[in-house]
Amino acid sequence: MSRLSLILRHPSGLIGGLILATLMLMAFVGPLLVLPATQAHVEQIYQSPSPQHPLGTDFQGRDNLVLLIHGGRDVIILALVAGLLTTLAACAIGASSAWFGGAIDRLLMTATDIWLTLPRFLILVVLASLARLDDVWSLALLLAMFGWPSLARQIRAQVLSLKRREYVEAARQLDLGAAHIIFRELLPNMLGFITISLIAAMIQAIYAQTGLVFLGVVPFGKSWGVLFSLAYAKNAIYLPSAAWSLLAPMGAIIL
Repeated sequence: MSRLSLILRHPSGLIGGLILATLMLMAFVGPLLVLPATQAHVEQIYQSPSPQHPLGTDFQGRDNLVLLIHGGRDVIILALVAGLLTTLAACAIGASSAWFGGAIDRLLMTATDIWLTLPRFLILVVLASLARLDDVWSLALLLAMFGWPSLARQIRAQVLSLKRREYVEAARQLDLGAAHIIFRELLPNMLGFITISLIAAMIQAIYAQTGLVFLGVVPFGKSWGVLFSLAYAKNAIYLPSAAWSLLAPMGAIIL
């Protein structure tokens, strides 16, 4: 309860929580309440916001708000799964490297440094093209494979600063084992940092998915990245009345 009170006392934390809750509700509850926009309405193409269409319409005359509601589920699931996998991998590798030290530390950090020097997004584009990913879960796994290195180094630095604390030394003396100390003593004391890192990993996953969709290598039919890509392809950027077809998915992605 104290952590919740701490968040609520800070406007930025409260605003961020409200935005996240709104997006989650829109993505998972919205499709149950709002029918999908499946039919084109030629007479309503690229309309500006109005009471009938709060975010305007797209190049087929479909309501942009309805499209956002039905396109959010895959984006949120991808962000959650990729963020969790990235954070878990980084915690396991970074904490193990710092705790065991020696040859294990050198091996893990050398592999991490090599992974960091690679053009990861370019490799991601090539692999996504070759694998022909057509579901959220496989893309989330692929994104996690490329998202853990920098966070693993940060986790390692945090664990190195904590491993000499008295409570860790006491756990050593009790011979509780490395796994217990890492996952029950060290990582829980880094919960704030890990939470922030998880959110950052989720954001990176959304941006990466948007980039892949925009390049046409990930065939997701209803995601926010697809809506932005279609609006751009249909010259919405050149039409003032079509600006909301770009701004609506862009705003959802940024938030």
